Amino acid sequence: MRYRVVALSLIRRIEEGRTYVFLKIMHITLIAFNARFTHSCLGLFHVRNELETHCPEARLGFFQLTINDSYYETILRITATKPDFVFFSAYIWNSDLVGKLISDMKVCLPGCSYVVGGPQAAVVACSLEEGGCTVVTGPIETVGPGFYQDLRANRLQTRYKGSFGLMQTFASPYRDSDFAGHLQNRHVYYESSRGCPFSCTYCLSAAEKRIVHKDLTQVEAELEHILSHRPAVLRFVDRTFNDQPERALAIWRFLIGRETETLFHFEISPDHFSEEMVTFLSQVPPGVFQFEIGIQSTNPETLKAVRRPMDTGSAHTIVARLASLGNIHLHVDLILGLPYETQETFLRSFVRVFTMGAHYIQMGLLKILPDTPLCHTAEEYGYQSCRLPPYSVIANRWIDHETMSDLYWFCECVERFMNNRYFVTLWKYLRRTEEDSAGFFQDLLAVCRSKCFFSLAATQELMCRMLLRSTRERDDAGVISDLLRFDWLRCGHRFLPECLRVQGENEQPSAIKKRLFLALPESMVGVYDSGEKNQFCKKGLFAGFSEKSMIEFGFADQKGSGYLCFLPDRETGLHGFNRVVRLCIY
Repeated sequence: MRYRVVALSLIRRIEEGRTYVFLKIMHITLIAFNARFTHSCLGLFHVRNELETHCPEARLGFFQLTINDSYYETILRITATKPDFVFFSAYIWNSDLVGKLISDMKVCLPGCSYVVGGPQAAVVACSLEEGGCTVVTGPIETVGPGFYQDLRANRLQTRYKGSFGLMQTFASPYRDSDFAGHLQNRHVYYESSRGCPFSCTYCLSAAEKRIVHKDLTQVEAELEHILSHRPAVLRFVDRTFNDQPERALAIWRFLIGRETETLFHFEISPDHFSEEMVTFLSQVPPGVFQFEIGIQSTNPETLKAVRRPMDTGSAHTIVARLASLGNIHLHVDLILGLPYETQETFLRSFVRVFTMGAHYIQMGLLKILPDTPLCHTAEEYGYQSCRLPPYSVIANRWIDHETMSDLYWFCECVERFMNNRYFVTLWKYLRRTEEDSAGFFQDLLAVCRSKCFFSLAATQELMCRMLLRSTRERDDAGVISDLLRFDWLRCGHRFLPECLRVQGENEQPSAIKKRLFLALPESMVGVYDSGEKNQFCKKGLFAGFSEKSMIEFGFADQKGSGYLCFLPDRETGLHGFNRVVRLCIY
């Protein structure tokens, strides 16, 4: 090992009656590879703090990189620090990269040692030659003193293990300087608890049998510190934030009591809600809370097989009620490829989730993660999956590969079209008319595949063309075209694409504006005052719609077709749509 200063073990020498102590300084570099720049790695902050506590003489470097960074430049950045040890945090999205880097850096830094923690640490070790790295598993706070003693002596063993059962509490790892450095312009991750009340067979948390909840006083103090730095996004990574409804409600009340523009993200279970929680959430300002809701499946046999008990009826009711509030962004999760889930039951789950009214439906492909209960029963269930991360399912006993492929593209179609703000009114219309949403998206998918949609940039205009083509034979094709036009203009566009233009020169926005300027009164209450008519018409964009479409837009109080004006002012709401005014011309 190279030392730039004589170090670590104490070396004494006597010179002119004096005792001199020389300390060897270890150079340790901590590396996180995030999926995006805006993400941060909570675990590595905990590792840093533990190293500073147990090895205060060490000199630490801390890098947060992304999996998309230049590989060669990454090597140069790490080796430039001339580390004696490099610590990596390995996850399913970066473990291949970590293994490859360690192999290549051994050439550049032959005297350096490598320590890998995180859920994929053992996988990285298996990809290297024997002794290629040291694996640390379990919470870093519970790894014994032997690890640090061996680190100081440069005699690291191949494995060290912390025990979740030894953990009583834990602290937030952040300090003031982090927010001006490592966390600047990034999402901040926070955990008020560790562990999960469920033991889902596809999840690494299945082995954990307990939950550690921080004391609420500690939670409030830590949140006060974090919020004093005004992060844009604070993500609670508690695996089930509302496993104790009263505790969750107390934290929500604390957060709403702070003056902040931070967006708070929570992972919640829909069947752990009290009436008091729903009442409180109805008063939360729009855009402050965001919920990720794990449904996974609505098939009872599937939920039983993966050990995820859920009252699906209650879940449906709660999600629908939360959606109806209109102030909390809702993401609902489904998983493709779970045991006992056929094509029919999966699509049925999708239909039930679609009717709940969540804003985003995230349908992920099942991953057969190493050392999970599902991994150990994979052969029994006929699972075939990719051998390398992320271990995606290819087929199982209930869904063959061809069907899995079709369902995967179905999920991608929903992902592209639903998980944005482009077609909010259309989805509301489909729910109100009790449309077979699975059939709707299957028809849309057929058009998308025939037009090579998935190899193109998914712009709003392209998606409009796909939707119009897939619905052109329907009786309500005209209404759907109006819905798309309405949502297009609400999104702030100052023009209409060719596919959304109404035929006829007199129905073009510029012609409508000229006509309305002559017909509009000199003032309209709540819209513009006397003398402001010219400015109103100048900045507004005008379009005409049918009576049926007007009803779908929420203007049922006024009969007949009519005109709407789309203004550049933003509404206060989840989507930030432009303000829309109904023009009453008599």
